[in-house]
Amino acid sequence: MNYKCIIIDDEPLARKGIQLHVNEIPSLELIGEFNNAIKASEFISKNDVDIMFLDIQMPGMTGVEFVKTIKKYPAIIFTTAYTDYAIEAFELDIIDYLLKPIKFDRFFKAVQKAKEYLNLRDSASSELSDFTQEYVYIKADRKYVRLYYKDISHIQGMKDYVMIHTQDNKYMTAMNIKTILKQLPVEIFSRVSKSYIVNIHKIESIDTDMIYFGDSEIPLGSTYKEAFLENHIKVKLLKR
Repeated sequence: MNYKCIIIDDEPLARKGIQLHVNEIPSLELIGEFNNAIKASEFISKNDVDIMFLDIQMPGMTGVEFVKTIKKYPAIIFTTAYTDYAIEAFELDIIDYLLKPIKFDRFFKAVQKAKEYLNLRDSASSELSDFTQEYVYIKADRKYVRLYYKDISHIQGMKDYVMIHTQDNKYMTAMNIKTILKQLPVEIFSRVSKSYIVNIHKIESIDTDMIYFGDSEIPLGSTYKEAFLENHIKVKLLKR
């Protein structure tokens, strides 16, 4: 299967570097290159795009601003020389965040994540049923899957889909993050950013803007931070 991709970057050398990486992966088909977001916006409104390699700092409209305008949502991989936007980027449901200069092995890993997301999205269905206090059934990959609350570590929102992460697997189902949150027990699950819900019993540590558990780290969004700390951390905090 070929995945159609585009490159958006105002620097010609940066576009050339990404193009060379794309050419090394047979399953990628480059169908467009753009030096600004406006031209790219016109293109994706008329064409199907699977993967978008997008710079952040561009004249006219930044990559972050551009993502907020997109209606036809491809798998987005940010390509940038700046680390400042990492937390905001992941709150926009992007697949990965690559720092320039981009090494091929890191590029390849990001592409694999994008392909996995697209494959799961295409096979997802929009049903969640048979809710109980201990587990839930979701419909994913053309079958009903039973997931126990205790096995779910976190849930990632991706526009009209959610990716449910367990220790061993990931499951995509067609549902937005607000809908699934309403059906989850509040004593177990908490929304911590625009794009993430966590199982509070899986949390190992927290700092000013990140939550850590296992091999995962999730941004703690400013909008949700105060309520999350008040409801789930301070009530359990040992006092002197």
